[in-house]
Amino acid sequence: MTNTPAHPDTLSRGSYSNSRRVADILRAESVGGIILLIATVLAVVLANTPASTLYFGVRDTVLGPDIPGFKHLQMSGGTWAADGLLVVFFFLTGLELKKEFVIGDLKSPSTAIVPIAAAFGGVITPAIIYTAINFGSPTALHGWAIPTATDIAFAVSVLAAVGTFLPSAMRVFLLTLAVVDDLIAIFIIAIFYTNNFHGAYLLIALIPIALFTFIAHRGETMLHLKPLAAWLLLLPLGIITWALFLESGIHATISGVILGFCVPVKMTARSKAARAEHGLAEVLEHRFRPLSTGICVPVFAFFSAGVDLGGFDGLHRALTDSVAVGIMLALVLGKTIGIFGTTWLVTRLKNANLDPDVAWIDVVGLATTGGIGFTVSLLVAELSFPHGSPHTEDAKIAILFGSILAAIIGSLILSRRNKHYRALAEKESVDADDNGIPDVFEGTYREPKTEPKA
Repeated sequence: MTNTPAHPDTLSRGSYSNSRRVADILRAESVGGIILLIATVLAVVLANTPASTLYFGVRDTVLGPDIPGFKHLQMSGGTWAADGLLVVFFFLTGLELKKEFVIGDLKSPSTAIVPIAAAFGGVITPAIIYTAINFGSPTALHGWAIPTATDIAFAVSVLAAVGTFLPSAMRVFLLTLAVVDDLIAIFIIAIFYTNNFHGAYLLIALIPIALFTFIAHRGETMLHLKPLAAWLLLLPLGIITWALFLESGIHATISGVILGFCVPVKMTARSKAARAEHGLAEVLEHRFRPLSTGICVPVFAFFSAGVDLGGFDGLHRALTDSVAVGIMLALVLGKTIGIFGTTWLVTRLKNANLDPDVAWIDVVGLATTGGIGFTVSLLVAELSFPHGSPHTEDAKIAILFGSILAAIIGSLILSRRNKHYRALAEKESVDADDNGIPDVFEGTYREPKTEPKA
């Protein structure tokens, strides 16, 4: 008897190739999350010790080239990290989004509907909770989007830290949800956090974007460029596009998402004929993901997470600010209710069932872990309030505390299921016909026979 249903239900495994792709991504994100955690702790320590003068001095030092027509290229170190380095993270987000839509789970509407709905639920519910708490303060209300993001690197690191053998279906669900969550955050930033829009720069940006797209799609066939050579031409075009977006008033990180969507994710016929191991998308991801997870995102976190807690009295003031209360409740309760509730509702409306290997308590654990909002939440916190506003520092403290609380609760829930996850990991490694694909992904898995007791 096979344990794989003929018609996949909610949180079913999907294909083996997609499961391996997701596992590779989450493995890299797990390592990046550890570096991110170290950078965050270091920032908080430096900001609350005698070294704070040096820390804030470096963060606030203005540097950059003086180029006519590009007045925004002279920024503080912290702004360079947010508007410059973080664009690499958003480029990979755009690339991963396109992969999900072309070769991943989002290409199938029946499979995509649950994680997409869960992502929207995980954005809308926290926003409603935050808005309800801060409705009476127009200034505080500007931070409604802060608790809507999920940090996949931190979430995966937490899961790895508690030793969870997370099943492939849950890994795919978590990544897909986080990717859609990032897409929603991108639209929120583009629509609600665009100031002093200058359309001329955006129109000029269409030129390097068009050249980027042409080289990405036709460079191999028309210019005879190999993927390793193509990315050297694409890099300066990407930098020019970023600079033009920076001047246009649209947040510069959006340029990374657009360029990520311009990269073909399927290997060309020429590459296949030449028996190339990787296409352009894989080459770019291989080049930039270590840069993003190991340098760009940790440096951004280092400059953004360093807040002066002000001792016990300062911490008490910050955590009683309605902005902080709204963020913490939205991250811990809003994300859990939004993700779990939407997943349950859509499953019922589809007249489907949860995959037999997954229980609803697993979804609760994943939903709670989704409350770890860090990288994008910190970015939105800096965009939400005027420069120097105490709400900004209070929001960052709340993001730290809320994310830690979500991580602890999610870890406690999922760690109790480790024995079950370990058994599933063993099951997903069985390849009785030795064809390189585990039997559970082919629907041929058979439970091992147990010898009757004497």
